[in-house]
Amino acid sequence: MFYKTISLVFLVGFFSANAQQNDSIIKIDSTSTQLKFNYKQLIIPGVLIGYGAIGIGNDQLLSFNHQIKSEVTEDIDEKITIDDFSQYAPAASVYALNAFGVKGKNNMRDRSVIFVTSYVIMASTVLGLKSIIHEERPDGSSDNSFPSGHTATAFAGAEFLWQEYKDKSIWYGIAGYAVATGTGLFRIYNNRHWLTDVAAGAGIGILSTKLAYWMNPYISKKLFKSSSESKSTSMIAPFYNGQQYGLSFVKAF
Repeated sequence: MFYKTISLVFLVGFFSANAQQNDSIIKIDSTSTQLKFNYKQLIIPGVLIGYGAIGIGNDQLLSFNHQIKSEVTEDIDEKITIDDFSQYAPAASVYALNAFGVKGKNNMRDRSVIFVTSYVIMASTVLGLKSIIHEERPDGSSDNSFPSGHTATAFAGAEFLWQEYKDKSIWYGIAGYAVATGTGLFRIYNNRHWLTDVAAGAGIGILSTKLAYWMNPYISKKLFKSSSESKSTSMIAPFYNGQQYGLSFVKAF
């Protein structure tokens, strides 16, 4: 039952949020630094985040969380840790496709700036909420369940893959969102998160990447005065997998 529920939530969310490709076009007035964006893009991540937030104190949603937990612990005996790796697959696919000659929307530099910006927003939000809310995990191992960092990472990457390659083929985005949905499912399957944690994580991930694209013209303008002045750039990207923290080095040419 919970597989159908989560799959419906995320797949409907993907198709609803991305049905119109032109909703993600960023426009910049030559005389103004104000970004223009379509507010409709906020609906799906807002609904997902709202569902997760309301679920923290809503008896009906809490009961549904525990119903899913009971089903998981009753029917599933062995954990599968693929979600520790699948969370990074959508974002990694962007760079893999480019390496194989499938060019995305942005060049390496701009793409990397967007990726780092998205990850900083996502990780800061997830860690901040975990430290404030202190929700106990379904398996009782810790009190940092809300929201799901693995799911947020996966959906941030899925939206990143969609934005970069939707003009090439819609199937890139569908594949990315399928992997992200699977990651969320496995977080529940492994008894590590509640449904509300996963829903909120998905919304945070999607919104973080959308924000990164809207902010990119401002950030690029500040970091790079002109494309001719900087032929390469180096960046430090934060790394967080739910337990360990770290930094990764990115050099764009």
